[in-house]
Parts: sequence; C-alpha cells; structure tokens
Amino acid sequence: MARILISNDDGYHAPGIEALYDALHDLGDVSVMAPDQNRSGASNSLTLDKPLNVRQASNGFYVVNGGTPTDCVHLASTGFFEHKPDIVVSGINNGQNMGDDTLYSGTVAAAMEGFLSGVPSLAFSQVNRGWTHVDAAAQIARRFVQMFLEKEVRTALLWNINIPNLPLSDLKGIEVTRLGRRHTAENVHVVSNPRGEAQYWIGAAGDVKDGADGTDFHATACGRVSVTPLQIDMTAFSALTETRVLVDGLL
Repeated sequence: MARILISNDDGYHAPGIEALYDALHDLGDVSVMAPDQNRSGASNSLTLDKPLNVRQASNGFYVVNGGTPTDCVHLASTGFFEHKPDIVVSGINNGQNMGDDTLYSGTVAAAMEGFLSGVPSLAFSQVNRGWTHVDAAAQIARRFVQMFLEKEVRTALLWNINIPNLPLSDLKGIEVTRLGRRHTAENVHVVSNPRGEAQYWIGAAGDVKDGADGTDFHATACGRVSVTPLQIDMTAFSALTETRVLVDGLL
C-alpha cells in the first residue's frame, strides 16, 4: 500500500487540505502533517533555533506547532513516521502559485522537501482565493495521484499544478507549461500603530509580465490546469564563463 503524505502552508484547518484528504484518503496509507497556522510565503525555511512540538488534532491530522511547511515534510520524511512517504502532496493552496510565486510559496516548498527526500512530489493550488470549487480541484489532484500510483512512478519529480476555480465539467484540459514572470512587487505599505510607530506590510505581488502562450498564467487564464515540472539546481550555467573571467586574478 502506497504511503501518501499530505501537507500545506495554509494550516491544518484549511478547507484545501481537508478537501485534499477527503479525495485521497482511500488511495493508500495517507498521513497529514501540516503547520498549526497559516505559513504562506514561508518558502523553504527550516526551524533550527528551537525544538518543534507535534500534536494530533481531533481529525487525525498531525499539527506542527510553530512549524513551517518544510518542517512538516522534513519531520515526516526523517523519522517521525516509521516509514518515509512514497509520494508527497501539498495543498490545496488558497490562491495561485505561478511564475515568481514559486520562489516564495510554502505550498511549493513542502513539495520540494519531498522531492529532496527522493520521492515524487506534487504542489496543488487554486488560481483564485476563496476556495470556490475546491472539491473539483481535489478531484483533479486525485487523478494526478492515481496516475502516479498506477504507473508506479518512483522517480523524484517535482510538479507545480495550478487549477482554475471551475467545476470539473468547465475545465478545458491539462497543459504542461513553463513558469511565467511577474513585474516587481508593489512597494511596502506603511501604517502607524497606536503608539505612532511605523509598521510595514509587504506589498502585493506584481502583475503578470510574461503570460505568453505556453506559460502557467496563459494556460489557467484559458481554463486549463497548468502543470509545470520544476528543478532545484539554480546554477546559472550560461554565466559560468563570464564569472570565471571576472574573478580571474583575484587571488
């Protein structure tokens, strides 16, 4: 029986993770480990300055107090459970993770940690916030997981999947895409607390800069599910020669 680990960045109580569990619970030995609160934007952060506490909620989900999505998958893959998962599924996120979003996303980071542990890992997000048609998105997630299980995929893959907020019957298919790009984020918003001290809110993500045909932005705008395979190696291979020239003679 396949061991399936579910996590997210919206917290263990989020409708997205509940819908995902309901859709997957009969496909194998399914465990859920998620943060105790919303950790959107946590990216790949690990908690190294304090111990982590894990409790089991009334619904059976394991909850990591003060933990990040990466903490959750790391714990689950390195000894909390008796066996490492065979597949990691993250989401369903409350809002899109496309283009530059993937660098900040806790949803993608949870799947990335599964990938780093050597198993196929899928990150699911809905394009719009608000959980509209989240059950349809969960059924899409089920089809992906079933495909991996039926084809006995064991290769470590990392897929970022964004699903339009539509009924199943209105979705226009699945498209394999590249990441688009956004414009620079909006400036920070400055407010004052009751003592008159300045406080700063991070500005909203930038508008779409590259949403051309073939991107995740374009596919979802056309009503299609976007699937983007991701990689971890961030080496700028095209810049290696230039970098060698620049550093030549420094020492």
